[in-house]
Amino acid sequence: MVQVKDWIQVGVCCLGLVASAAAAENAVLKNGFAIRHERRQVNGLNTRLFLSTGDGSFVDVASADIDKFEKVEEVVAPTPEMTASPKPDLKALVKDASAKTLIDEDFIHSVIRAESAARVRAVSAKGARGLMQLMPATAKELGVQDAFNEAQNIDGGTRHLKALLDRYHGDAVKALAAYNAGASRVDRYKGVPPYRETRMYVAKIIRDYNRAKLTKKSGD
Repeated sequence: MVQVKDWIQVGVCCLGLVASAAAAENAVLKNGFAIRHERRQVNGLNTRLFLSTGDGSFVDVASADIDKFEKVEEVVAPTPEMTASPKPDLKALVKDASAKTLIDEDFIHSVIRAESAARVRAVSAKGARGLMQLMPATAKELGVQDAFNEAQNIDGGTRHLKALLDRYHGDAVKALAAYNAGASRVDRYKGVPPYRETRMYVAKIIRDYNRAKLTKKSGD
């Protein structure tokens, strides 16, 4: 089993914020990266992006670093194949992918939540698709014919993640950074690239993973 270390602990603070409504958007940063969020609030020079419908998961970004906001495009029309068969069990698919790649199941779930909020038909502003947000070229390289097929997407995404973990000798931080920004950038900077979006992405997954492990531990 590939072991993922508790690399980062992230805390959040509570501030009095001035609300600014938005729903299912991408905040496109000036460095070219995008952060998907459900709603946003403005506080002085910063904009708080809520990553889920609740208040507990968010990131604060300097408003000056945001180039624009774009509505997230969701492909909602089901294919005949989807309507003809029962919806796969996400936990079962992750368990199967974990068995094949030896990546911790909780780690895979954390990546899925960060990438797509577990939305099967999520499409990013850059065209990444499905649960683990595979770009078309990456999906093709992985042999994924239908990125909106849960089983194919998770299988391909975890194989891609496993290759990155192997490349960086089990260093989860570097592997996650490469999954988000590309291995060439991680190699160029010899670690996490100096991109705000990538650093927040890595921190969010590690925080989520830590929380899952602590919850399981407290339940033992």
